[in-house]
Amino acid sequence: MSLFLAALTGLAIGFLSGLMGKGGSAIATPLLHVIGFPAIIAVASPLPATVPSTMIASYAYSEQHLVDWRVVRWSICCGVPATALGALTTRWVDGGLLVRVTDVVLIALGLRLLVAAYRPSQPTNESAIVAAWELAVVATAVGVISGLLANSGGFLLAPLFITALKLPIKSALASSLAVSSVLAIPGTIVHASLGHINWTLVLIFGSTSVPLAFLGARTAMRIAAHRLERGYGVMLVVMGAAFLVIA
Repeated sequence: MSLFLAALTGLAIGFLSGLMGKGGSAIATPLLHVIGFPAIIAVASPLPATVPSTMIASYAYSEQHLVDWRVVRWSICCGVPATALGALTTRWVDGGLLVRVTDVVLIALGLRLLVAAYRPSQPTNESAIVAAWELAVVATAVGVISGLLANSGGFLLAPLFITALKLPIKSALASSLAVSSVLAIPGTIVHASLGHINWTLVLIFGSTSVPLAFLGARTAMRIAAHRLERGYGVMLVVMGAAFLVIA
């Protein structure tokens, strides 16, 4: 029954990851924990499945030339070593604590998206070139956090690309997916070496999330971005609060 529920979870997470430019593991972790998987397994096992799902969703965006490859290159160069460092520290952190931290991050992210969605429109950085040091700071911070929480980083990258770097929303989502597909790799390697990954769960979860990620990305390109952000913000706050209570 748990694997069947994991497959259903993969359908929802895959679609949302493509829709919102995020790997989806931040949401998958509390869901998998609620349906019965041990905390550290729920934290680490969604990570390898995000590699193909974010790649295929990123490809859908790249067909419309929405990926900012300069942002992607800098984010990968700084984020990959930071992700490995963050993942290594999980051996000293309790799995249950990681799940609760993930829940809090979901709530904080949801509130941030809601506040931003109802503010007057802010100028985006469509023509100016983002400074390299800004890219480095954002990517390093997200890398450490994503490694610690066993996330691909998209749940933080997309909002930071929008708010800190002032990228256009669709470009931020597309670039976030491209970076997330790479940031998930070192975290996967480290967590696999630590025995945190249930590969049967990865196969079941990934088989349903990957095709839906492409569909989610296609859908996002047809829906107004501010509506997506508002709906997703509400969903994150509600889910994060519910999982905190259940845990």
